[in-house]
Amino acid sequence: MLSSMARQAIWVGDSDNGLTLVEFALVRADRLTAGERAMLRSAQARAFAKLGRVPETWEAVREADKEFSRIHPSEEKPWMRYYDAAQHQGDTGHAVFDLAIDGQSLGKVIDGKVIDEAVNAKYVAEASTRLAAAVEGHTAAYVRSRAISGIKLASLTMAAGDPKEAATIGRRAVTDAGTVRSRRAQDDMRELSRFARPHAQQTSVAELRHRIRAAVQG
Repeated sequence: MLSSMARQAIWVGDSDNGLTLVEFALVRADRLTAGERAMLRSAQARAFAKLGRVPETWEAVREADKEFSRIHPSEEKPWMRYYDAAQHQGDTGHAVFDLAIDGQSLGKVIDGKVIDEAVNAKYVAEASTRLAAAVEGHTAAYVRSRAISGIKLASLTMAAGDPKEAATIGRRAVTDAGTVRSRRAQDDMRELSRFARPHAQQTSVAELRHRIRAAVQG
């Protein structure tokens, strides 16, 4: 319950409250399974990233990875079965995505440090690797998660300056998103369209933006 409340808070822009809820859920972490701790640490990373707290984001991602490596499926509760490798990569990838997108404004000060090209390249590479793994790992049973990770990957690729590849990734993600009804997926598609706007003169990008408009309006 607390994890769902935290994710909802983070999604609607109340990351500070989301972080509070996650940390409250982690008060007795010793009573949780490794999967539950991994899931909560990934949510914590997303809250930290939204708040611009870079060192804490990376630490939470590392802790989430560590807990995920300790999972024994037989010890997990039935409701945690969804949290497989693809879900973990997607959740942590979404956290690093926010750092990478912030870093696109080179020279921006985050946590008292000026973002430079080398640092930003690290963020982009890490987020891209995790989101791509999520897209490839999600089965048809988790098409919504696959769509959201794919849209985020397309947005990051577009923002990083590869519109042709971003359009290819985005087409598949928009197709996936068209099979589900999700406000979050629609919000993410609108974000992708905004990132694509500077490249709208390219045919593949223009077609992607047209498909996004149709998907969001439909």
